Amino acid sequence: MRQFFVISGLLVGILVMGTVGIYSLTGEDVSWLESAYLAVITLTTVGSRDVPHSPQGMIFIMVYLISGISVFTYCVFQMGQLIVNADFREMWEKRRMDRELNKLNDHYIVCGLGRMGNSICEHLDSKNQPFVVIDSSEEVISQTCKERKWLGVHGDATDDEVLMQAGIERAQSIATVLATDADNVYVVLSARLLSSSIQIVARASDTSAVQKLQRAGATRVISPFSSGAKKMARLMLSPTIEDFLEITDESGSDLELAEIQIRNNNDYVGKSLAKTDLREQGIMVIGIRRTDGEHVIAPEGSVCIESGDSLFAFGSPTAVNALAAKCA
Repeated sequence: MRQFFVISGLLVGILVMGTVGIYSLTGEDVSWLESAYLAVITLTTVGSRDVPHSPQGMIFIMVYLISGISVFTYCVFQMGQLIVNADFREMWEKRRMDRELNKLNDHYIVCGLGRMGNSICEHLDSKNQPFVVIDSSEEVISQTCKERKWLGVHGDATDDEVLMQAGIERAQSIATVLATDADNVYVVLSARLLSSSIQIVARASDTSAVQKLQRAGATRVISPFSSGAKKMARLMLSPTIEDFLEITDESGSDLELAEIQIRNNNDYVGKSLAKTDLREQGIMVIGIRRTDGEHVIAPEGSVCIESGDSLFAFGSPTAVNALAAKCA
């Protein structure tokens, strides 16, 4: 882009110099428009009209032609090279992208690079997982993906050919986080028809779209507003819980994995896991984090609970919330 402005500046500069020079040498006999016209036809060697003769004019025209033709030829050559190089780079980049896409196998596809799609891609990138971005914005693909060295396909994710270009037949999972639920439903339908075994994760902006996405073939449907609201409500009710992980089994029952901190005055302090009533409550402790940072994974029944420990409790939402309230 900088080179383009430099070339344009040189061309404009040499034409301005010719216009001013011719106008100054011819006086009032020639207008500014005629001077610009004479400068152009002189520079391009068309010569359909001669410049008024005078010793000073002839000297100026000779200097102007020698210097102007050199600058003009250089600028035209550089401009043509820029255009050819841009087309060549675009063609080369497309061929390179196609080769990279054809090499992918068991990769992930992200449809839509908005805020949510960008977060998904950043997470996949941090885990060094292969993925492809599909977005309808050419600017997003050419700039954002190129800067971050992400593979991207420019096009409509609802189009079967675009999904095929992204390698959906070889992908293991696809996430569709487009702006509207209608587009997400269409992507789910297309993806399921193209690959019966692929895992499809879809975003639903409206709770009414969840069932439609599931019927269309989505493996999991995420409603950010609903999930975020539930987590905020749980944290309001049980502020001692540091984190939640929701799990849904095949029957549709919700299970939760929560981190619950044990306070000094808690009844569980000093007791072994086997002597607590956690199992009776339907709670399974799958790990303990000590205050010194030590992690006890899959603790045995003889492991004692100490003050300040964080229990990783797994169970139904009712049981987990009851334990959180008790430990609070």
